[in-house]
Order: sequence, then C-alpha cells, then structure tokens
Amino acid sequence: MSYRIARHLPLADEFRRIADLQVCRAMGNLEDARSDPETMLHECRKRFKKVRALLRLVRRADKGFFRTENARYRDTAHTLASGRKATALIETVDRLIDAYPKATGSGELDGIRTALVMRREARLREEAGMERRIDAGLAACRIGRAQIRILELPDEPDDAADVIAAGVKKVLRKAVRAYKAARKDGTPEQFHELRKGVKNHWMHLQLLRAFWPSPAKRRRKAAHKLGQRLGDLHDLDVLKRLVEREGDALGSREEIEQLRRVMARSDKSLRKRCLRKAKRLLDKDARKMPRKVAKNYAARAAAA
Repeated sequence: MSYRIARHLPLADEFRRIADLQVCRAMGNLEDARSDPETMLHECRKRFKKVRALLRLVRRADKGFFRTENARYRDTAHTLASGRKATALIETVDRLIDAYPKATGSGELDGIRTALVMRREARLREEAGMERRIDAGLAACRIGRAQIRILELPDEPDDAADVIAAGVKKVLRKAVRAYKAARKDGTPEQFHELRKGVKNHWMHLQLLRAFWPSPAKRRRKAAHKLGQRLGDLHDLDVLKRLVEREGDALGSREEIEQLRRVMARSDKSLRKRCLRKAKRLLDKDARKMPRKVAKNYAARAAAA
C-alpha cells in the first residue's frame, strides 16, 4: 500500500506518508547512484515522477505550493537524466531489431548499435560533476521533505473529495487535449504531451485504486501499456533526431538508410496504435470519472 491512498485515513496524513516515502526512497537511490549511476538515477527519477503525480492530485489545495515543489523535483530530475537517455537509444535499436527481423536479422543495425554503446560509454567516462549533482539532489530532497510537512489539506471528506476530483480532472483534460492535438497534427511534441498525460493518469489510478469505479484494474493496465508505447515512440523520435545530427558517426550510408527505413515503419505503427488506444482510454465516459471518484472517496472516508 506504499503508493495508494487509504480509504480510512485523512487525506493530509496520506499525502505526507506517500510523499515522504517516495522522497526517502529517491534519496536512497541517489546514495546508491554513487556506485551504480545508470540504474539508480533512473530509479530516482521514477520516484520523482510519482511525487509530482501526487502533487498534481492535490494541486487545488495550494497552487503556489504545487508550482514550487513540482519545479523542485522536475528540475532535479533533469540534472540526472543524461545516462538514461543514452541507454534508451540502445534499447530503441534493440526493439527495432526484434520487431523487423527480416530487415535487420543479418546484422544490418549491429554496427549502429555498437556505435551507440561506445557513445554511451564515452559519455559515462567523460561525465563530470556526478557527485556534485547527486549531492545537490539529496539537498533538494531534504528541503522537499520539510515542505511536505507544511502543506495543509482539508479534513472533511467532501472537501478532500473536491480537491481530488479537481486533480484527476485537470490531468485527464490535459491528456484529452494532447490526444486531440496528436490526432490532428501528429508532432513529436504533441505525442510527448500525450505520454505525460497518460503517465500521470496511470499514477492517479494507482493512488486512487481504493476509490476508482470498476473496472479500475483493467484501466490501470491499459494506461500503463499505452504509456509504455508512447515512451517507445518518444525514444524513437530521439533516435531520429540523433541520426539527423550525427548519422555519419553512427554507421555507413547503407546502414543509416536501413535504420531510417525501419524507423519509419515503426513510427507509423506506433502512432496508429497509440492513437487507437488513447481514443479508447480517453473517451467520453472517462471524462465523467473525476466526480465518480470524488463521490466514492467522500462516501468511504465518511464511513471510516
């Protein structure tokens, strides 16, 4: 029950418990990152995303608090992201090789993959200031933990339910707008906004699993899978931009052309799949969810 709001406890207590737990775990990840930066910094950034989703859920209670604390974890995560980005490029090539064996099964992308691995290793060797960034991250977490204790949230179930409904609604509305924009224009930035909206919605589903109307489990699973596919699409866009900038350093002309061909096929397939699944996830019934969640929260909190 570490990332789930309990039905029998006040919202303020649950906010502090969940936020403090995630920040403490992020601090542990940061300490472990001194010996294993690639894995542990990635875990730390996932903790920060969970904290930010929780902040979005209670944003209505204190918008100034939300802006300050959201920026704290967003900016800190940004300073810790470089190693993971290099690994994501390699994983993207691996997905392309698995997805298109006829086009890549004879080793057509092996040289590019090797170049990306060497590029990542060189970046890691040249990485300067990692200890300083880890120390800065720990300092930010200590301040964040102190701030968690001062946020005031309503005690009355109906008032707390209104706060939750507003947070759920805002995230869903942003996701719907991003979906409509991606469907219309299809820019990488619009799909990235859709990814962020779906990811935040998925985390709200986790936080509110005790109050979400049925079938909540199926919805969590659908949101999680869609978030993963949108992440794959984002990583593909990053790889495409790298190829445009540094293609000559990654492989021969023939290798790069083959990579471009399989990237184009994957891009088309992922976009189509993501839009289809987003349409289903963000339909008109989904937009009625905030009030249903609020009603369930108020009823079960009052009965506790």
